[in-house]
Amino acid sequence: MREVLSIHIGQAGCQIGNSCWELFCLEHNIRPDGILFPESQNSASSMETFFHEVRNGRQVPRTLFVDLEPTVVDEIRTGKYRRLYHPDQLVSGKEDAGNNYARGHYMIGKEIIDLILDKIRRLSEQCTSLQGFLLFRSLGGGTGSGFTSLLMERLSVEYGKKSKLEFSVYPAPHISTAVVEPYNSILTTHTTLEHTDCAFMFDNEALYDICKRNLNVERPFYSNLNRLIAQVVSSITASLRFEGSLNVDLNEFQTNLVPYPRIHYPLTSYAPILSIEKAFHEQLTVSDLTNAVFKSNNQMIKCNPRYGKYMACCMFYRGDIVSKETNSAINSFKSRRNVQFVDWCPTGFKVGLNYQPPVFVPGSDNAKVPRALCMLSNTSAICEAFSKLDHKFDLMYAKRAFVHWFIGEGFENKGDFSEAREDLAALEKDYEECACDSDLNNNYVAEDEY
Repeated sequence: MREVLSIHIGQAGCQIGNSCWELFCLEHNIRPDGILFPESQNSASSMETFFHEVRNGRQVPRTLFVDLEPTVVDEIRTGKYRRLYHPDQLVSGKEDAGNNYARGHYMIGKEIIDLILDKIRRLSEQCTSLQGFLLFRSLGGGTGSGFTSLLMERLSVEYGKKSKLEFSVYPAPHISTAVVEPYNSILTTHTTLEHTDCAFMFDNEALYDICKRNLNVERPFYSNLNRLIAQVVSSITASLRFEGSLNVDLNEFQTNLVPYPRIHYPLTSYAPILSIEKAFHEQLTVSDLTNAVFKSNNQMIKCNPRYGKYMACCMFYRGDIVSKETNSAINSFKSRRNVQFVDWCPTGFKVGLNYQPPVFVPGSDNAKVPRALCMLSNTSAICEAFSKLDHKFDLMYAKRAFVHWFIGEGFENKGDFSEAREDLAALEKDYEECACDSDLNNNYVAEDEY
């Protein structure tokens, strides 16, 4: 078995976790109390990836919910899926990080980190072949930024060889929930850069636009956004859990997606995202889906892909699809030259095929469809998101605004801010250099930087 542990951190991480486990239970025919529906007893799914069967036949998720304050975790303890989780999997502190990276990392986080690592150790001991960790968090919050950074540092020491994938809510260009979001985001990106294997970013502005434009939801709630993220997570992990003619595990897509260790921030796109009214009037051919994921209105983060070059694309097809259709669709798309690829990566595409169609969540806005496509693309266009955040950071840090809150909570000096900002500038530069055409006429061999 190839098990995966999911760790949901902070308010955003825990609320995304609610939507993810709701979807996973529906996909594997598991009731909210963890008991299997009778028709799923002989199913072909490998639910051991995400669920652990206990003595009385219940399926217990391989997950941990962590927040430094109790409100959100208490909602799970009293919610519809309260009987699904083991009580030890729901961990909450008594004092919030207060949108402060330093509090989450140096002060309050330090008090709870050993308890969390012990619980992770117990969960990992139940696995026969642990593939890695999925971490869900927001970059702008205190717990999501500070505590996650601390946890990632410790996980790298104790589980160095295991994959660590992040699903992060990135600060949106025009929508903000905290004034100090730029500080928290840049500090945590700097700290976790060397500890994360791959980071999938979502921003609320892009998700709001998708809900309004594609699903006709005028006033989306966080639950609407989180269900979109859950479908992406499901598509990425479907190969570990269901049969397919071309399954892709976590290590395999990283190998094809990440050309250099620091260049690990793929752009996430998903199609189709359709309201129930529209779904009956759409053909949804494989070619339609392939074209749709390259359009900016199906992207989960605000940036213009026309301003960058693609280095690699991983295409996760699921449902009623055969390899001949995917090859034909990709070749047809390549021939139109709608997008630019770097000249040093001639192949460009990694394809995964899975037979399990997307599952419809009762009460959700997204229609039931026979097939879907999730694309992870490594493109230099993601720099646009970094540069907007860096600009906000520079405006605040030029006046040293709000810095005293961080210094008073464990930061030793203001140099940590400058160091983090320089690292982000270097990351932007790395992406720009990757997008440059290779000079094949040079007669020297460049030194291997990595």
